[in-house]
Amino acid sequence: MNRILLLGLALAPVALFASSEGAVETDIVQRTVNFIIFAGILWYLIADKIKAFFADRTLSIQAELDKVQDTLKASEDKVNEAKKQLEDANKIAAEIVENAKADIDSVKEKVSLAVTADINNLEKNLEEMIKVETSKAKREVVAEILEELLKSDNIKLSQDELVNIVLKKVA
Repeated sequence: MNRILLLGLALAPVALFASSEGAVETDIVQRTVNFIIFAGILWYLIADKIKAFFADRTLSIQAELDKVQDTLKASEDKVNEAKKQLEDANKIAAEIVENAKADIDSVKEKVSLAVTADINNLEKNLEEMIKVETSKAKREVVAEILEELLKSDNIKLSQDELVNIVLKKVA
């Protein structure tokens, strides 16, 4: 590229002198040659800087793209982790519900057994109280009958007869 440019610069004066002076004066050729020379010099002076600028710009864009992709990957990882935690939480919640249901059934069974035992104890206590009250009532009746018999003068009982009557009532 540089050789073509130098060759163009070397031939530029020849082209200028070769142009003939004629009746028509147009300077399009001179202007074109001047423009090519100007563009060549400009290219020669700033080509490396332009290439370096665009290379740096490409690298900075690539770095930003990598940074965005890293951020995107981190976000996706966080989303996946959150989904995993949600699934774990749902599993734990289901286990808690199942355990609670099992505990409820266990508590119901224990309460039912306790209530049944209490009812049985109350029934036994009632039967015992009925027996005790029946015994008290029998004793009171026997005591009343004995008092009447002993107080009344009409009935003359011997000690043996009295003991037999009491034994029959008590038995």
